[in-house]
Amino acid sequence: MDPVTIGAVLLAVVGGAGSQLGVQLWDGVVSLVRGPFHRKAATSGGAAAAEMVPAGEAELTALQQAPGDQHKAVALAEALLARSGADAEFRGALESWWQQAEPIRVSIGNVANTISGGTQQGPVLQGRDFSNITFGAAPATSPVPPS
Repeated sequence: MDPVTIGAVLLAVVGGAGSQLGVQLWDGVVSLVRGPFHRKAATSGGAAAAEMVPAGEAELTALQQAPGDQHKAVALAEALLARSGADAEFRGALESWWQQAEPIRVSIGNVANTISGGTQQGPVLQGRDFSNITFGAAPATSPVPPS
């Protein structure tokens, strides 16, 4: 799970995708965020860091107020992931929610970007649904220094 993909699913769900499933998934996110937060026991120096993990309430409210805002959806996704790192019970619940969201994930399309095998020559784009892109423009030449 990454914040951008979770954000895309959240946008689809809050936007009404999947009708009844979307309603169930949104209710699930609301329940996750508003549920108790069981932070890990703080270790040396970790107490302040554990307290800084967002519960996600502010991000949830922001997305509810602007349901088409991708940045707010990603912010909520980042809060969910941060909280899952600090709360093992929450992580399990989030993973269960993620599995339930599979039909929505499939409908919006998952993207897996991988580059391997040494040095790449030329432009490389990673993402989904590109249009009006042209490759092959002449490379910029560096100016010749005066003699």
